[in-house]
Amino acid sequence: MPEHGIHTIDTDYVRPGFDAAYLVTENGRGAFIDCGTNNSVPQLLRALDAAGLAPADVDWLVLTHAHLDHAGGAGLLMRQLPNARLVAHPRAAPHMIDPAKLVAGATAVYGEAEFARHYGELVPVPAERVVVANDGHVVDLAGRPLLCIDTPGHARHHLCVWDARSRSWFTGDTFGLSYRELDSGRGAFIIPTSSPVQFEPEAMQASIKRMMARAPLAMYLTHYGRVGDVARLAAEMHEQVDAMVSLAQACDGGPDRHRALVAALSEYYLERAQAHGCALDDAAVLRVLEMDIELNAQGLEIWLDRSRR
Repeated sequence: MPEHGIHTIDTDYVRPGFDAAYLVTENGRGAFIDCGTNNSVPQLLRALDAAGLAPADVDWLVLTHAHLDHAGGAGLLMRQLPNARLVAHPRAAPHMIDPAKLVAGATAVYGEAEFARHYGELVPVPAERVVVANDGHVVDLAGRPLLCIDTPGHARHHLCVWDARSRSWFTGDTFGLSYRELDSGRGAFIIPTSSPVQFEPEAMQASIKRMMARAPLAMYLTHYGRVGDVARLAAEMHEQVDAMVSLAQACDGGPDRHRALVAALSEYYLERAQAHGCALDDAAVLRVLEMDIELNAQGLEIWLDRSRR
């Protein structure tokens, strides 16, 4: 039985070990935290069966935020869970009820063919099944409280979930990315995610401090899995957010800002990976982080442009 009834589910998005959802079980009831895409629904239902629960035993689907790698499968999954309600941040909930803007935004980024391949057709969630989680909202899972707090920085519609039983946070993307391929004898390697379009460094720093105030024992990241040694990772997150902002500002105004920023971020993360003792060579580290470096550069550039307005 997983510790504290927390099951990590690989959503099979992009590659193995990239994108996680979680199933929390308590007294024969279940709550999913994040759900991946439409393509992830079979994995979630298999995990439910492996935990000895039926779809009717799930009371909640809690979304950390509305980005499609976390929430794209919500409507399709909810069709399979007759007794569940969906919990979302006030800014995210309307997009679960009417996903048209999510579809338009993601299609503009990926194109129609890639959107269809990764996400399929987004299914609306009936409004009566959606619960808006304002800051401090508590989800009751068979007597086990799951506290939702507002955690902007990665996105303005982001919440994180505190589980007092395990003294852990389910962090979505607010506490960064940590892939198991980059672990070393020092433990987990972590980087922040500033992906488009709502990165706000000061808000991210404040959200991390707010989570750390509860002295957590572990963080459950969407990308990817449980990490401990939380105080070290939090300090590294604070340091890196400041460093990424400085790199972005240094590249601003150049002839090819985006290319320069991708190169600067790549060099910075490689230096950190080497210092961390990652076993992979530089080329392999960059392959693991390639997508995130590109998205971080885009998010930093949008932040630069917005801060000038």
